[in-house]
Amino acid sequence: MTTPLEGDLGWMLGVVFRAYAKAADHALSDLPGGPRGYQVLSAAVGEPPRNQGAIGQDLGIDRTILTYLIDDLERADLVARRPDPADRRSRLVVATVKGHETWQARRDALRHVEAHVLGVLAPEDAERFRGLLQTIACNAQSLDPLTDLCEAVTAAQDKAPARPTRRPRRS
Repeated sequence: MTTPLEGDLGWMLGVVFRAYAKAADHALSDLPGGPRGYQVLSAAVGEPPRNQGAIGQDLGIDRTILTYLIDDLERADLVARRPDPADRRSRLVVATVKGHETWQARRDALRHVEAHVLGVLAPEDAERFRGLLQTIACNAQSLDPLTDLCEAVTAAQDKAPARPTRRPRRS
């Protein structure tokens, strides 16, 4: 028996997302802020260091919520706020040594989650799926960009250093 939902993109994306989100929540349960905390920690691990405003814009996290996330990560000794040499009013959010180690462990845990969710596919199909999904995500982001993180992802895959470039905000 078939249902109208079987070919529905929204339903399919929702099922895959819920499976991934549930497993990711479990893998990140001991991290302050869970998946959002992981995203902030990932930003803090990245180079060059960025300030809180740039991280919030890149991740689409409200400034107030981001402040609480960074406070919690700082209390756990995973990130630190450092003065920005280019702007004395700004603070850079950087990962501590413990933060780098924690990020690596959580990144490895998320790779297991991804392998579990995509495990029904042959390895070459899983890689192709990732590539197709990246293409779709980058196109969707171009329709409503925060910043052009897709350029950074593409450059990283090409093993070339890259910095995300800011796109002008739409009015």
